[in-house]
Amino acid sequence: MSSNRHSIKQGRRLLCACVLGFVCLGTQADTLQVVTEDSSYSSLENGKVGGVASEIVEQTLARAGIKEYHMALYPWARAYDMARLEPNVVIYPIIRSSEREALFQWVGELDQVTPLFYKLRERRDVVVKNLQDARTYSVGVVRDDSRQQYLEGKGFSKMVVSANNLDNLRKLISGQVALVPMPEREAREQCADLHIAFEDLEGVYTLDELSKGLYVAVSAKTPDETVRRISAAFTQLKDDGTVARLMAQ
Repeated sequence: MSSNRHSIKQGRRLLCACVLGFVCLGTQADTLQVVTEDSSYSSLENGKVGGVASEIVEQTLARAGIKEYHMALYPWARAYDMARLEPNVVIYPIIRSSEREALFQWVGELDQVTPLFYKLRERRDVVVKNLQDARTYSVGVVRDDSRQQYLEGKGFSKMVVSANNLDNLRKLISGQVALVPMPEREAREQCADLHIAFEDLEGVYTLDELSKGLYVAVSAKTPDETVRRISAAFTQLKDDGTVARLMAQ
């Protein structure tokens, strides 16, 4: 009788351990991965992901009551693939385009951006009056960025691919490329990071077709309830002016 009781207790302990193990594994699997790239909206500050967009996302998750998440900065191609292929991933800032519409669940708009082709002001040999002119020059782009995808569709064949925005601008400064497509805010921020004057660049052509909204989005396989909470929290921050106030910084 005593032996049977002991066996029953051991079985119960094992069952509880297994249940706890599954709970822990489930919690870990459901932890949100919050991914971004180095840009004028998000950057690594003292070992922590910071920037205006990062602050907005953190406030959004806090208001949504989501405490379990891991925020990390990656090269854009890796962040994009994580959000495209995995569940429970938040990505920001990301251009919302027709090609991407069905790939993600869209939370809300952070900003509107219009890229320009920038060249070095001293490069008098680089003359761009239209998109056809730009195709004759080497152009720096970020891997899997919407600008790379757009220019490929327009027949650009002299593209030099970088992992991130800063490396892209470095290639312009060193003469490895003649043009880079960037919004003004991004160009100013990257120039400051590289300790060069923004006035050393010259915007030569506006890419009006790439004027798009910059969004917070969630991976397609993320549970509907999680997306609903995040979207509702973002809408509240938008409505009370928090998003606009932070973006104006």
